[in-house]
Amino acid sequence: MLMGEFHHNIDEKSRLIVPSKFRMELGERVVITKGLDKCLFVYSENEWNKIMQKVSNLQFTKKNVRAFERSFIGGASLIEFDKQGRINITSPLVHYANITKECVIIGVNERLEIWSKEAFDEFMDSNEDTLEEITENLFDSGIYEA
Repeated sequence: MLMGEFHHNIDEKSRLIVPSKFRMELGERVVITKGLDKCLFVYSENEWNKIMQKVSNLQFTKKNVRAFERSFIGGASLIEFDKQGRINITSPLVHYANITKECVIIGVNERLEIWSKEAFDEFMDSNEDTLEEITENLFDSGIYEA
């Protein structure tokens, strides 16, 4: 399980250091793609393959499926960590997530999310007032059973 929050800067060559804690969990190669809420999703190869198995069962004749595949799969890159533990993020992904300098890297169960610091702060601020209600609704709906 990936969890935790780290702040790092992306360099002028679009390289970003991924904390060693996450690298050990993910393996040598990862898939990075457009996520939701204007962040990037990073998956281990194994986790990506599980998702692709599910996606392969979708009907490509449906407009929403094609739109999803074009964004999620079409924008994806298989990348390896360099010796310094960095990944090189493609310019379309940097542009999509509006990453300029400071990034927030968070572990979210089976994936990492990479956010621009500004977008992450905005997201957290805009959800701060409703987090208690969101949590209550999730736990009341039976997702969590003690």
